Amino acid sequence: MKYRTESDTLGKVEIPIDSLWGPQTQRSINNFKIGKSGSMPIEIIHAYAILKKACAKSNFELGVLNKNKMELIDGACNEIIDSKHDDQFPLVVWQTGSGTQTNMNLNEVITNISHVNEGKDLMKTKKTLKPNDDVNMSQSSNDTFPTAMHIATYKLTKEKAIPAIEDFHKTLKNKVKQFKNEVKIGRTHLMDATPLTLGQEFSGYASQIDHGLKALKNSLAHLSELAIGGTAVGTGLNTPKNFDKMTVRNISKYCNIKFKVAENKFEALASNDAIIETHSALKQIAVSVYKIANDIRLLGSGPRSGFSELILPSNEPGSSIMPGKINPTQCESICMVCSQIIGNDYTITFAGTQGHLELNVYKPLMASKIIESLKLLSDGLNSFNKNCLTGLKANKKKINEHLNNSLMLVTALNNKIGYYKAAEIANNAFNNGTTLKEEALKSKYLTEKEFDDWVDPKKMTGN
Repeated sequence: MKYRTESDTLGKVEIPIDSLWGPQTQRSINNFKIGKSGSMPIEIIHAYAILKKACAKSNFELGVLNKNKMELIDGACNEIIDSKHDDQFPLVVWQTGSGTQTNMNLNEVITNISHVNEGKDLMKTKKTLKPNDDVNMSQSSNDTFPTAMHIATYKLTKEKAIPAIEDFHKTLKNKVKQFKNEVKIGRTHLMDATPLTLGQEFSGYASQIDHGLKALKNSLAHLSELAIGGTAVGTGLNTPKNFDKMTVRNISKYCNIKFKVAENKFEALASNDAIIETHSALKQIAVSVYKIANDIRLLGSGPRSGFSELILPSNEPGSSIMPGKINPTQCESICMVCSQIIGNDYTITFAGTQGHLELNVYKPLMASKIIESLKLLSDGLNSFNKNCLTGLKANKKKINEHLNNSLMLVTALNNKIGYYKAAEIANNAFNNGTTLKEEALKSKYLTEKEFDDWVDPKKMTGN
């Protein structure tokens, strides 16, 4: 491999000749050989490019950056946003806790793209832009990285996660209607309980997702606050007046999202509570989805020796040794997705505690995990919705069989003949292997007509 030599404040660095990054990026490559190369989420990179583009425009409008430099930065950022240089961002998540190396990676790549766009040779000619003085003008890693985190997280939440959750919620509501007349036995503690409809059961699922969706949408207000303009510690040192407002305005325009200047930039730098808040809502949804998927798996167990009250779509053979076996693969997949999100929430929660004095120093980790959770939840729900939930059917024969065999229908007699007499009937039916009706008539506590009128599963559902 051929190299070119560049210098930073620490001295000379050998850089692969064809790369667009500079010495500080290369030092990070050399010093942080941890995990997979390029593990910093590309969503952060693209959000950073939006930010750098907005900053350059603000600096130009405020008279501290000339038009030529602004246009060069703007053009380079547009190329990065369009994914033309994704391979030029090789840094790992496991770097400095402020994300400084990633910030400099952007600054250097933007500088060198601009240089090449001018028709100049990276090896020979002097560069028009300087990474720190021009591309990073009026900025610090400490305020740009959390800003990029918020941009990337907000965009993914709005454009990917919320639509996936809403589609899932819509399908659940459709199932509520589809199953509204399917009276089945309820179960508490995994034991027989009083009846309800399958539609009522699914209405609980729909309500869970509705609450989670509201929590996620409510978290966007805090997430919309951007730290840009706070620079090193939140004071805004080295920024021209109104830089923060103008930059946020520009970002909002580029993203078609209404961002705002952070109410308190000291909070925005020293903590990442907005990320914690948003991910907490994602965790809430993941917990709900896990319960829903696991219930569907249980209710679909069988086909002959389980509950078998739901018929799940047959997507692929389930066993390498048992012919004809079909497994609840989508349920298992989404449950694993939810498990990962719950794990990510613990990581983000702990990382959120690492706000040492004026700066949280676990920012890259938090960025990585919340983006992973957003993408996993979105993809997982889309898959589960399409390949399982939409095609879910009620097994009416099995539902009626379980319903009619249940001893807990006796609960309808509590306020007619009393709890203890009803328990006597149920116990006798269980011990003798008979039906509730048989034992009720034997007991002489009620007539056949009374039994038929009172022990009506449909009336017991409250519908």
